[in-house]
Formats: sequence, structure tokens, C-alpha cells
Amino acid sequence: MVTVDEYARIRLAHRDGMSIRAIARTFHHSRHKVRQILDNAEPRPYTRSQVAAAPVLGPFHGIIDEILKTDEEAPPKQRHTAMQLYRRLCAEHAYGGGYDQVRRYLARKRRRQRETFIPLCHDPGQRLEADFGFIYVDFPQGRQQVAVLNLVWSYSNCPFAIALVSQRLEAILTGMVEGFAFFGCVPREVWWDNPRTVVNELLKGRERKVHERYAALASHYTFAPLFCLPARGNEKPYVENRVYTLQRCWSTPVPRVADRAELNRYLRERCLQDRQRTTAGQAETIGQRFERDRAQAAPLPPRPFDPCIARPAKVDKYQTVRFDNNRYSVPRAYAFRVVTVKGYVDHVAVVAEGQVVAQHARCYERNQEILDPLHYLTSLERRPAALDHAGVYRGWQLPALFAELRADLEKRHGSTAGARQYIQVLGLLAEHPLERVQRAIEQNRARTWHADNIVQTTRRLAERTAAPVGALELSGQPACVRHVQVPPPDVRVFDQLLLQGDADDVCQPDFVTEDQPETVAAAGHECRV
Repeated sequence: MVTVDEYARIRLAHRDGMSIRAIARTFHHSRHKVRQILDNAEPRPYTRSQVAAAPVLGPFHGIIDEILKTDEEAPPKQRHTAMQLYRRLCAEHAYGGGYDQVRRYLARKRRRQRETFIPLCHDPGQRLEADFGFIYVDFPQGRQQVAVLNLVWSYSNCPFAIALVSQRLEAILTGMVEGFAFFGCVPREVWWDNPRTVVNELLKGRERKVHERYAALASHYTFAPLFCLPARGNEKPYVENRVYTLQRCWSTPVPRVADRAELNRYLRERCLQDRQRTTAGQAETIGQRFERDRAQAAPLPPRPFDPCIARPAKVDKYQTVRFDNNRYSVPRAYAFRVVTVKGYVDHVAVVAEGQVVAQHARCYERNQEILDPLHYLTSLERRPAALDHAGVYRGWQLPALFAELRADLEKRHGSTAGARQYIQVLGLLAEHPLERVQRAIEQNRARTWHADNIVQTTRRLAERTAAPVGALELSGQPACVRHVQVPPPDVRVFDQLLLQGDADDVCQPDFVTEDQPETVAAAGHECRV
């Protein structure tokens, strides 16, 4: 092959007066080649002027076209390759030609049928693309696969990534709420594939029947929920590239974290660092272009969306409600009533009369019972034998002091009476924190343990730690008013006033203070309060 440099030397020699015969003899080319070089300033690339004839394959063109037409209705991975097409022609139609003729003909057909695209440009603040990517992460318990939700702005290519426990709808809602809060704004439209958790039904064209909770999210943040055509991931290329970046750059080598919260902190840092990068074909950084996205996007609503799945349920006789093939307990007061169960990505809340009456950690297994021992304390007072026979109490992890208390009460009062007093102490946990009840038990260790004394001590500790209600603003008052100290109200003083009606027979109150020895009031006394 004659190079461009040799073209230049031959043309210069001819310019200086050397004949074509002498040039051919000097540069070892034919005179025909020399004349061709003199007519062209540089070598021409080789091009085939006409398609090579295939006389053997020609009669089979119609058969091949018919097979390719039927392939259009077959699944993509079950269509004919060139080799499979060649084998069918030989076996079914007595084709006697070679494989290369079939391969070249099939390549020409598919080249004409290949899809081409039009470059698109998106306005700032207009479009956000969403998709899931999967990575492996090393946790203390071993290597696990994690689903990561990716959100990317089409104009600025600004990303957000969050690791979720699943691809369920409540996880998608949680991830999108976190993403909007991270960006500080809301796009005018959000593009997805067609995930089954979001799209209930594919209709004609781009019309979709969307899950009502995702529709509620779109209404809350006022964005248009849009979806790609089936098997058309190229309609959202930015998030597809971000999934590749997540797997090849952010997760290589395999991240080693303590829990999912640490993984999300790492992903958030990478998203913020990526704003300093400049993408190919752009003169500005991702962060600079995102500022235009933020300026043109809609602001966040006053309050975030509640990312949950809400379903009505009726409490059964075991004080449980069913949600996602599991049962969660509720307090005794809401038995046999219809409540609303809200399933979040990490917990389940039971709502009645507009208030959360029970909350449990979300269980993703099946046919499990998630029970709170505090919900059954009212029923336990009526059925004390359940203390040793109900699984909810046998697995209740309490400090060792409680076991010591029960053993002491049963030793002094008998198994039945002692168990009832112990249940009375357990009932305090429904109204007071565990630390307060434990402290009350410790304070009564010096004296003989009794349920009534522990109850009174617990209530007294609660009164001491209660914050003052309705504090007055004294900054603008006179000095004499600002220095007035008003003690907190004490109902025991009122009880003492009632007991002073008879000077000759003064009743003793039933409570026991730290400065006063324990006394027992006469049962049935007319002055007892």
C-alpha cells in the first residue's frame, strides 16, 4: 500500500521534471500506478463498488426474509443467529452454499433495520430519572446484595443514591422523599421504567395505571409521573450510566461498613463529591449546572410526604392486626376495633382515632407474631397464669432486679399472691420508663418489698421529674414579683386538710414518705381518702 509520504515524493519528482518512466523505475511502481498517484493528491480508501454476487444464496433470499419476519414476534433471546439460520437452510431447504454468504446477507439486512436516535436536550429543573442498581457490600455478618435507588437530573447529571432494604413501594416512597430533601427541590417530571410495585397495569402507549400511593406522592410534590416504554431503558440514559458508576466506581473495591446507615452516609458523600466533577462535553461542573436545575425546579412542600402503605385492619381477640402476612400487637383498649396499619420501610405503626397507639419494628419474614409485652399488661392482671405460659412474657428481657423482686414476693406471700404483686409492678411499665421503675424497686430494697410501696415510690419519682407546666414570662414584671417562689401543687396537702375534720381522731394517710415511717390506715374508716 502506497503511503501519503510516498505520494508526496512522487509528485515532487514529477514537478521537478522527472518522467513517468523514470519515476516508475526509481520508486518501483508501474506507470499506471504512477499516473494514478499524479491524478490524486492522497491515497483513496478502498470501497467496494458493487455487492459481491451470491448466485447460490439468491434463490433463498425470500426464505431468509420470511424467517426474519417471524423473528420480530419472538423473544429477543430466541431469535435466529446467522449460524442457526445457515443450519436451517441446509437441513430444511437443501442449501448448498457457504456460511459466509448467509452471514453477509444477514448483516446487510440488520444494518438497515438498526435503530437510530435523535440527540435530546432537557431544560433545567424539568426531568429526573429513577432506577435501582444492585451492589454487594461486606457487613459484619457477611457479604450481602443491597438494592440502591438512584435519582439523577437529566440536565445537570446531579446524582442521589440511597441503600434500601427492598424494592417495595414503601421503600421507593422513602427513597424519593429522602432524595427530594437532599436536592432541596422537586422536578416537574420523574421518569421510571415500569416497576410492578409502582405500575399496576400497562395501558395503551405510555398510559399507566399507577399505584394510589405513588400517585399520592406525585400529587404531594406536584410532579408528573412518567414511564418509559417497555424494554426501552435507553429512554433514561443518565440513570443507567449512574448505575454503572455506582457498581464500577463507588462500589469497587467492595465497601465494608457496619450497617446500612453507614453505607448511606458513604453514598451521600460520594454524591456531594461528584458535584465537583465536569462531565464529557460540558464546560461547567455538575454542581454549577445543578444550580440551574434548582432555580427552575419547584420548591419543597411545607411538610414531607408520609412514605407508608396504609391499610385498614380489625383487631382480633389476641389484640393483633395482620399486615403483610405477619401479626402485630396493639393495646387492650383497641381490641375488636377497626384501625389503620401503616407499613414503613423499617417499622409498622397502628393508628386509631388519629393517634399512633402501637409501633413495632418491620418484619420481612412470613407468618410471624411481633408482640409487645406492655400491650398485654391489662389482660395479664386478669390472667396471672399467663406470666409463665405466654411466649410474649417468657421471652421478655428485663433486668435481673425484676427476677429478684418476683422471687422475694413469691417467697413471702406465696406463689399466687406474690405473682399478682409482681404483675402490679409490671403494670407500672405501661406508664413509666423502665429506669424509673427500676429505681423505685432499688429504693424499696432496704424495707420489705411490697407492690404498693413500689407504686407509690414510682409516682413520687414521676412528680419530681415532671417539668413545670405553664411557666410565666417574668422578664417584664417588677422585682418583687420576679422573686416570688411558688411551690408545685401537692394533692397530699389537700388530703391532710380533709383528715383534720375530727381533732380527736386524726386519720393517717395511706402514702409513705421518706421522712415518715410506714403506717397502715384502718380499713373502712370514714375519713380514709
